[in-house]
Amino acid sequence: MHIEPGIVNGAKMLLSYATGAGVLALGAKFAWESSRKGNAFSLLARTLIASVLGFSFFEILPNFPMGVSEVHFIFGTTLYLLFGLVPAALGLAAGLLLQGLFLAPSDLPQYAINITTLLAPLFAMHLLAQRIIPRDVAYVDLKYSQVLPLSALFQAGIISWVAFWALYGQGFTAANIQQIMTFGATYLMVIVVEPVLDLAVLAAAKFLRAWKNSGLFTNRLFAAAGN
Repeated sequence: MHIEPGIVNGAKMLLSYATGAGVLALGAKFAWESSRKGNAFSLLARTLIASVLGFSFFEILPNFPMGVSEVHFIFGTTLYLLFGLVPAALGLAAGLLLQGLFLAPSDLPQYAINITTLLAPLFAMHLLAQRIIPRDVAYVDLKYSQVLPLSALFQAGIISWVAFWALYGQGFTAANIQQIMTFGATYLMVIVVEPVLDLAVLAAAKFLRAWKNSGLFTNRLFAAAGN
Protein backbone atom coordinates (compact mmCIF):
# COMPACT_ATOMS: atom_id res chain seq x y z
CA MET A 1 0.00 0.00 0.00
CA HIS A 2 3.05 2.28 -0.07
CA ILE A 3 2.38 4.62 -2.97
CA GLU A 4 5.43 4.75 -5.21
CA PRO A 5 7.56 7.93 -4.98
CA GLY A 6 6.72 10.42 -7.72
CA ILE A 7 3.12 9.26 -8.21
CA VAL A 8 1.93 12.39 -6.42
CA ASN A 9 4.22 15.39 -6.37
CA GLY A 10 4.44 19.17 -6.41
CA ALA A 11 1.45 21.20 -5.28
CA LYS A 12 -0.73 18.08 -5.36
CA MET A 13 1.01 16.93 -2.19
CA LEU A 14 -0.93 19.60 -0.27
CA LEU A 15 -4.06 17.46 -0.39
CA SER A 16 -2.20 14.56 1.21
CA TYR A 17 -1.04 16.82 4.04
CA ALA A 18 -4.66 17.78 4.68
CA THR A 19 -5.97 14.20 4.61
CA GLY A 20 -3.03 12.93 6.68
CA ALA A 21 -3.61 15.62 9.30
CA GLY A 22 -7.30 14.77 9.27
CA VAL A 23 -6.91 11.05 9.99
CA LEU A 24 -4.24 11.71 12.64
CA ALA A 25 -6.51 14.28 14.29
CA LEU A 26 -9.34 11.75 14.29
CA GLY A 27 -7.00 9.17 15.79
CA ALA A 28 -5.99 11.67 18.48
CA LYS A 29 -9.67 12.31 19.22
CA PHE A 30 -10.34 8.59 19.68
CA ALA A 31 -7.20 8.32 21.84
CA TRP A 32 -8.35 11.18 24.06
CA GLU A 33 -11.81 9.68 24.48
CA SER A 34 -10.32 6.27 25.26
CA SER A 35 -7.87 7.67 27.83
CA ARG A 36 -10.68 9.47 29.64
CA LYS A 37 -12.38 6.13 30.22
CA GLY A 38 -9.48 5.09 32.43
CA ASN A 39 -6.53 2.67 32.43
CA ALA A 40 -4.10 4.80 30.44
CA PHE A 41 -1.39 2.21 31.15
CA SER A 42 -3.34 -0.44 29.25
CA LEU A 43 -3.85 1.93 26.32
CA LEU A 44 -0.14 2.76 26.22
CA ALA A 45 0.93 -0.88 26.52
CA ARG A 46 -1.42 -2.00 23.75
CA THR A 47 -0.24 0.86 21.54
CA LEU A 48 3.42 -0.07 22.04
CA ILE A 49 2.73 -3.71 21.20
CA ALA A 50 0.71 -2.73 18.12
CA SER A 51 3.52 -0.40 17.02
CA VAL A 52 6.11 -3.16 17.22
CA LEU A 53 3.82 -5.55 15.35
CA GLY A 54 2.92 -2.92 12.76
CA PHE A 55 6.59 -2.20 12.09
CA SER A 56 7.23 -5.94 11.82
CA PHE A 57 4.38 -6.39 9.35
CA PHE A 58 5.72 -3.62 7.13
CA GLU A 59 9.33 -4.68 7.26
CA ILE A 60 9.55 -8.42 7.92
CA LEU A 61 6.55 -9.97 6.17
CA PRO A 62 6.82 -10.55 2.42
CA ASN A 63 5.85 -7.62 0.22
CA PHE A 64 6.35 -6.96 -3.43
CA PRO A 65 5.91 -4.02 -5.81
CA MET A 66 2.82 -4.31 -7.97
CA GLY A 67 1.65 -1.56 -10.29
CA VAL A 68 1.44 1.83 -8.58
CA SER A 69 2.09 0.48 -5.07
CA GLU A 70 3.16 -2.55 -3.06
CA VAL A 71 1.20 -5.55 -1.84
CA HIS A 72 1.52 -6.02 1.94
CA PHE A 73 0.00 -8.19 4.61
CA ILE A 74 -0.83 -5.38 7.02
CA PHE A 75 -3.16 -7.22 9.44
CA GLY A 76 -5.03 -4.07 10.37
CA THR A 77 -8.07 -6.19 11.26
CA THR A 78 -5.95 -8.41 13.50
CA LEU A 79 -4.51 -5.42 15.37
CA TYR A 80 -7.99 -3.98 15.77
CA LEU A 81 -9.49 -7.18 17.16
CA LEU A 82 -6.61 -7.85 19.54
CA PHE A 83 -5.85 -4.37 20.83
CA GLY A 84 -8.73 -2.07 19.89
CA LEU A 85 -9.15 0.89 17.56
CA VAL A 86 -6.75 3.41 19.10
CA PRO A 87 -3.75 1.05 19.53
CA ALA A 88 -4.32 -0.31 16.01
CA ALA A 89 -4.45 3.19 14.48
CA LEU A 90 -1.50 4.57 16.44
CA GLY A 91 0.43 1.33 15.97
CA LEU A 92 0.08 1.46 12.19
CA ALA A 93 1.00 5.16 12.14
CA ALA A 94 4.06 4.60 14.35
CA GLY A 95 5.16 1.48 12.50
CA LEU A 96 4.97 3.26 9.17
CA LEU A 97 6.88 6.25 10.55
CA LEU A 98 9.63 4.07 12.06
CA GLN A 99 10.06 2.25 8.78
CA GLY A 100 10.44 5.54 6.92
CA LEU A 101 12.83 7.05 9.44
CA PHE A 102 15.20 4.12 9.77
CA LEU A 103 14.83 1.80 6.80
CA ALA A 104 12.98 3.43 3.90
CA PRO A 105 13.61 7.19 3.86
CA SER A 106 12.28 7.39 0.30
CA ASP A 107 8.81 6.68 1.74
CA LEU A 108 8.85 9.62 4.16
CA PRO A 109 7.65 12.25 1.64
CA GLN A 110 4.62 10.03 1.01
CA TYR A 111 3.91 9.48 4.73
CA ALA A 112 0.72 11.58 4.70
CA ILE A 113 -0.53 9.69 1.66
CA ASN A 114 0.23 6.29 3.14
CA ILE A 115 -1.17 7.07 6.57
CA THR A 116 -4.41 8.28 4.98
CA THR A 117 -4.54 5.08 2.94
CA LEU A 118 -4.23 3.00 6.13
CA LEU A 119 -6.21 4.87 8.75
CA ALA A 120 -9.25 6.00 6.77
CA PRO A 121 -10.19 2.36 5.97
CA LEU A 122 -9.44 1.37 9.59
CA PHE A 123 -11.89 3.95 10.92
CA ALA A 124 -14.49 2.82 8.38
CA MET A 125 -13.95 -0.78 9.49
CA HIS A 126 -14.50 0.28 13.10
CA LEU A 127 -17.90 1.72 12.19
CA LEU A 128 -18.81 -1.51 10.42
CA ALA A 129 -17.67 -3.63 13.36
CA GLN A 130 -19.98 -1.69 15.66
CA ARG A 131 -22.89 -2.52 13.38
CA ILE A 132 -22.31 -6.19 12.55
CA ILE A 133 -20.68 -7.63 15.69
CA PRO A 134 -23.32 -8.31 18.36
CA ARG A 135 -22.54 -6.68 21.69
CA ASP A 136 -22.89 -10.02 23.46
CA VAL A 137 -20.16 -11.69 21.37
CA ALA A 138 -16.49 -11.59 22.35
CA TYR A 139 -14.01 -11.24 19.49
CA VAL A 140 -12.48 -14.67 20.17
CA ASP A 141 -15.89 -16.15 19.30
CA LEU A 142 -16.24 -14.44 15.92
CA LYS A 143 -16.92 -16.50 12.82
CA TYR A 144 -15.41 -16.23 9.34
CA SER A 145 -18.64 -14.64 8.09
CA GLN A 146 -18.18 -11.85 10.63
CA VAL A 147 -14.46 -11.30 10.16
CA LEU A 148 -14.56 -11.39 6.34
CA PRO A 149 -16.60 -8.15 5.94
CA LEU A 150 -14.23 -6.31 8.26
CA SER A 151 -11.11 -7.41 6.42
CA ALA A 152 -12.77 -6.91 3.04
CA LEU A 153 -13.74 -3.33 3.89
CA PHE A 154 -10.28 -2.56 5.22
CA GLN A 155 -8.49 -3.98 2.18
CA ALA A 156 -11.00 -2.54 -0.29
CA GLY A 157 -10.47 0.84 1.36
CA ILE A 158 -6.73 0.54 0.84
CA ILE A 159 -7.22 -0.37 -2.83
CA SER A 160 -9.61 2.55 -3.29
CA TRP A 161 -7.27 5.09 -1.72
CA VAL A 162 -4.28 3.83 -3.71
CA ALA A 163 -6.37 4.14 -6.88
CA PHE A 164 -7.43 7.65 -5.88
CA TRP A 165 -3.86 8.83 -5.26
CA ALA A 166 -2.64 7.31 -8.52
CA LEU A 167 -5.43 8.91 -10.57
CA TYR A 168 -5.05 12.20 -8.71
CA GLY A 169 -1.32 12.26 -9.28
CA GLN A 170 -0.96 10.79 -12.78
CA GLY A 171 -4.36 11.19 -14.42
CA PHE A 172 -6.60 8.84 -16.37
CA THR A 173 -4.02 7.55 -18.82
CA ALA A 174 -4.32 4.01 -20.14
CA ALA A 175 -0.95 3.04 -18.67
CA ASN A 176 -1.83 4.43 -15.26
CA ILE A 177 -5.21 2.70 -15.17
CA GLN A 178 -3.58 -0.58 -16.15
CA GLN A 179 -1.07 -0.22 -13.30
CA ILE A 180 -3.91 0.49 -10.86
CA MET A 181 -5.87 -2.55 -12.06
CA THR A 182 -2.79 -4.74 -11.71
CA PHE A 183 -2.31 -3.59 -8.13
CA GLY A 184 -5.99 -4.00 -7.26
CA ALA A 185 -6.31 -7.46 -8.77
CA THR A 186 -3.23 -8.70 -6.93
CA TYR A 187 -4.32 -7.17 -3.65
CA LEU A 188 -7.60 -9.07 -3.77
CA MET A 189 -5.76 -12.19 -2.64
CA VAL A 190 -5.12 -10.45 0.68
CA ILE A 191 -8.88 -10.16 1.20
CA VAL A 192 -9.15 -13.94 0.88
CA VAL A 193 -6.16 -14.86 3.04
CA GLU A 194 -6.22 -12.34 5.90
CA PRO A 195 -9.61 -13.32 7.41
CA VAL A 196 -8.39 -16.90 7.71
CA LEU A 197 -5.27 -15.72 9.49
CA ASP A 198 -7.36 -13.40 11.67
CA LEU A 199 -9.45 -16.36 12.80
CA ALA A 200 -6.32 -18.39 13.47
CA VAL A 201 -5.01 -15.61 15.70
CA LEU A 202 -8.37 -15.34 17.51
CA ALA A 203 -8.43 -19.10 18.00
CA ALA A 204 -4.95 -18.95 19.50
CA ALA A 205 -6.05 -16.04 21.70
CA LYS A 206 -8.57 -18.32 23.41
CA PHE A 207 -5.63 -19.93 25.19
CA LEU A 208 -4.64 -16.54 26.62
CA ARG A 209 -7.74 -16.07 28.77
CA ALA A 210 -5.49 -16.02 31.83
CA TRP A 211 -4.26 -12.67 30.47
CA LYS A 212 -7.81 -11.32 30.30
CA ASN A 213 -7.20 -8.70 32.99
CA SER A 214 -3.59 -7.94 32.06
CA GLY A 215 -4.49 -4.82 30.11
CA LEU A 216 -2.48 -6.05 27.14
CA PHE A 217 -5.55 -6.78 25.01
CA THR A 218 -8.78 -4.97 24.31
CA ASN A 219 -11.59 -5.92 26.70
CA ARG A 220 -13.72 -7.05 23.76
CA LEU A 221 -11.28 -9.81 22.90
CA PHE A 222 -12.50 -12.01 25.75
CA ALA A 223 -15.73 -10.38 26.89
CA ALA A 224 -18.94 -8.98 25.50
CA ALA A 225 -19.29 -5.21 25.28
CA GLY A 226 -19.85 -3.65 28.66
CA ASN A 227 -18.65 -6.71 30.58
